[in-house]
Amino acid sequence: MKYGMNLLLWSGEVTQELYPVIEKLKAIGFDGVELPMFNLDLDYAALGSFLDSVGLQRTAVTIRTEEDNPISPDADVRQKGIQATKRTLDLCAAAGVETLVGPYHSAIGAFSGAGPTDDEWKWGVESMQEVAEHAGEVGVKLGVEALNRFETYLLNCHADSTRFVREVNHPACGMMYDTFHSNIEEKSVTEAVHAGGDKLFHIHISENDRSTPGKGGVNWAENFDAIKSCGYDGWLVIEAFGLALPEIAAATKIWRRMFDDELKLATDGLEFMKSEVAKRA
Repeated sequence: MKYGMNLLLWSGEVTQELYPVIEKLKAIGFDGVELPMFNLDLDYAALGSFLDSVGLQRTAVTIRTEEDNPISPDADVRQKGIQATKRTLDLCAAAGVETLVGPYHSAIGAFSGAGPTDDEWKWGVESMQEVAEHAGEVGVKLGVEALNRFETYLLNCHADSTRFVREVNHPACGMMYDTFHSNIEEKSVTEAVHAGGDKLFHIHISENDRSTPGKGGVNWAENFDAIKSCGYDGWLVIEAFGLALPEIAAATKIWRRMFDDELKLATDGLEFMKSEVAKRA
């Protein structure tokens, strides 16, 4: 198993100001970090060189918005989404990113007032097929993320994302499992974890209140039992959010502080993940 920390706990973009934090995460014992890739004008090749020097591997996360929604009825908007994710993949390759995860299948926070139509599903699959072809060419894997019903409507549970990536039908395209969204949407954690099968490329470890994993109400015993029984042996990445960045707090609806400090959350979260995996070794 490999253990990572999502840098969105500190910032929506990774600049040199964050390098001291990254070095501390390496000292704490993480194998890698997850890079927010929203600002596509940063020097990701330089960031990759820095992470190489520190000895940290990396994954990345991105989103799509209404302006570049891959399931829009407007073909030009869909194409903007495809091109934006392709460009992100190019930057991932420059930074040495292994897997790009996130809800880039459709616009986050945009709702139609109903569930996805057949056309929206078709457009989403077709858009992702073009993205997946590019991902294969640049050597980056895709981890498509289902979000809960309050954040998106195309993919809300892990069976949805599994069906979606199987219809995309490309070796570079898989799905990811997230304990936060599972806690809201899934009737069976075990079935949700097992749904991905050979298409499960990534896992986010996230508490029900987005704070320190192991300190809240997620059914961690069933989650780690299911992770063990399905044979998964990839990334476990902590995804937590706080008040460090107003725009991140606004997007994640975090209005109160639920942990002592960011590095203690990372330290305690890493210890928790490793202890749960060790119990089942």
